[in-house]
Amino acid sequence: MNQRATFTTMQDSTADDWNAISAEFSAFTKGLPDRVMAHLQLLEGDFGGFPVDRYTHSRQTATRALRGGEDEEYVVCALLHDIGDTLASNNHPDIAAAILKPFVSEANLWMVEHHGIFQGYYFFHHLGLDRNMRERFLGHPFYEQTAKFCALYDSPAFDAHAETLPLEVFEPMLRRVMAAPRRSIYSR
Repeated sequence: MNQRATFTTMQDSTADDWNAISAEFSAFTKGLPDRVMAHLQLLEGDFGGFPVDRYTHSRQTATRALRGGEDEEYVVCALLHDIGDTLASNNHPDIAAAILKPFVSEANLWMVEHHGIFQGYYFFHHLGLDRNMRERFLGHPFYEQTAKFCALYDSPAFDAHAETLPLEVFEPMLRRVMAAPRRSIYSR
């Protein structure tokens, strides 16, 4: 796996170059779950003023979803919904959605993309914002799913005494969900 392309500009690339790149890409993508878990662990100790750190919140949200009978893909979405907090504090749902987009259903992707606005129902009014901002999505096919995610799993996952399963419980689910992309510009 040490072959490298020889071009200096993409317009000069060849099929042989792209065969070398594709082999590396394939091997690299297999490590995605490991990189995602490592990044999720960066949230450990990052409280940001919250009662629990973001790593605990992420695992607790996923634990609640698992205990609530949600399917594996949904649980993985719950686990990763705030993974972007350290990189994009002002638009963290976009980071999580970008990571999950190739692997999850349209409904689960929409839920992750919009959970920040829906979660705002519980606290925006304390910041002088419109807590009903989510109502602009009333009638959307995934409105109820996203409202439920926030109400049952995301919003109550700040309890230092609540059940919070270790990452190892979620690892096999994450690996299965990320095993084969459903949509990618790099898929035929």
